[in-house]
This record gives sequence, structure tokens and C-alpha cells, in this order.
Amino acid sequence: MLKAACAALTALLLLIAAAAAGAGSLFSPFAGGMSRPSGTALTDIPADYLALYRRAATTCPGLDWSVLAAIGKVETDHGRSPLPGVHMGANYAGARGPMQFLTPTFRQVIARHPPPPGGSTPPSPYNPHDAIHSAAAYLCDSGARHGRDLRKAVFTYNHAHWYVSQVLAQARTYRSTGLPGSAPGLAASRAIAYARGQLGLPYVWGGDGPAAGDPGFDCSGLTRAAYAAAGVSLPRTADRQFTTGPLVPKGERLEPGDLVFYGRPDDVTHVGLYIGDNRMIHAPRRGAPIRISPYRYEGDNYVGATRPG
Repeated sequence: MLKAACAALTALLLLIAAAAAGAGSLFSPFAGGMSRPSGTALTDIPADYLALYRRAATTCPGLDWSVLAAIGKVETDHGRSPLPGVHMGANYAGARGPMQFLTPTFRQVIARHPPPPGGSTPPSPYNPHDAIHSAAAYLCDSGARHGRDLRKAVFTYNHAHWYVSQVLAQARTYRSTGLPGSAPGLAASRAIAYARGQLGLPYVWGGDGPAAGDPGFDCSGLTRAAYAAAGVSLPRTADRQFTTGPLVPKGERLEPGDLVFYGRPDDVTHVGLYIGDNRMIHAPRRGAPIRISPYRYEGDNYVGATRPG
């Protein structure tokens, strides 16, 4: 009995020590490998890349997807960079693809850890699926497994201390600071990705967007089109979208993908798409393009939220 108690106490002390050291323990911000995406992540990372980062991170216990995403951001802006070596050829250092692998390194990684089905045959550093899964494997082998030494793992990826600091800072912006909870569902993620793609378009009264021949959207046209892109049908007006529900109970924390409404309960006049971190994407008014704004502000007339899908 005493021996068992001593063993339990030793295990507890080791757990506390690991937490203090920043290892991948229960107290580590990367524990479990799957933090929730922040509003910044949902608005900055293409939906297909976000899905790949999150899927690939599960292959390395203790590696959070946000670290992979931060590397993808710093290296090539998630494959959006027009610089040489991102989509073909190589950069000045010989790096290739969205995760900027040197050819010998990529070959060594895929020899040890072949990417799962879904990429190119043979695996290619230009294919986002192959590149992101290989980056996860490389980080895992370099110290990220169980959070043993994340800084060392990122330093191994690119031998510069400024790079390590930039990647980890970027990763923090991609992780939600809210209370733990389920990640946004597929419909919500797709709706947010669609709305993000409309940023900067003009407000048009009754507008249903370029696909309908309009240069822009009004508020409910945007939210309806966003959820239509996710396979969810919504009514056309803000008032009817609100009454369709289902309502988010008062006091319950909002989730990315919720619709937020303004006006009066019996006369809703505006709607936005909540993206997390107290922000929404919306078409505000004539003369104001589609933008990201705080969902609550001084003097607002917020009436509630619904959770479609």
C-alpha cells in the first residue's frame, strides 16, 4: 500500500515537473494536439489547408496543428506566395513546395514515414497533403513528439532563432483563447471560408453576390450564400434567418459559424457571421465593404444568435 502511494506521488511530481518545464504534459498548451482554431486562423488559413494541418497533427502525439500552420504561414503564406519554389522549381536555397522542403530532407522523411493516401504518387513536396504530413513527421522526429522539445523541433526545421520565435508567435495567434470546446463543424468552417473569400466586396442592397450577377451582398445575402456553400439552406432575410434558429441560449458561449443578429426581437435588421475571438464577418451598410468587425460594440442592438447546420 505504501509502495503504491509512493509511486503515485512520484508520478504526480513528475507530471508537475514536466508541466513546469513546458513539456507536452496535461498542462501544456499543445496537450492533445488539437486546440481550437481562432478567428484569425479561420479568416487567414484556406479551408483545405486548415483541414490538412489538423489532420496531419494527429499523426504526432503532442504536436498542435497550429505549429504546422504557423510554419506554412511563415514559409509560403499557406501556398499563396508567388515566389520561386512554391509551386515549381526551387528557391535560392533549393527549397520546394508549400512547406519548403529541401529535396534530400523530403526524401529521407517519406522513406521513414510515407504520407497516407490522398496525395501524389509518388509523394511530392509540391503537393500540400504530402508536404504537410511530411512536415508533421519531421517535427515529430525532431523533438515535437509528446512536446519533448518543441523549440528544438522548429529550430531543426529552419536553423534560426528568429524563425523559432516567429513560428511560435504565429501559432499562438491561430489558437483560440476561449474555453475548451468542440472545434467548428465542417459546415461552419466552410461557411466562414466562403465569407472570408468575399471580404472587400461592396455592400449591395438585396445583393446575392457575383454568382448571382450582383457585385456584392447585403448582410443576409452574404450569410445565406456562405451557408449555401456549406450545403445548409437559409431564408433570404435577416429576420427570417433569426426566427429559423436554432437559437443559441442566452449566456452560452458563441462558436465560430454562429449567426449574430441586431435590431429588435420582433424586427431583426442585421446579421453577421461569427468567426471567433469576438469578431464577425458582415456586410455592414451602403458604402462599407464586407469586412471583419467586433460583434459587440458600444451602443449596439444585439438581440441574439443562432447556430445553423
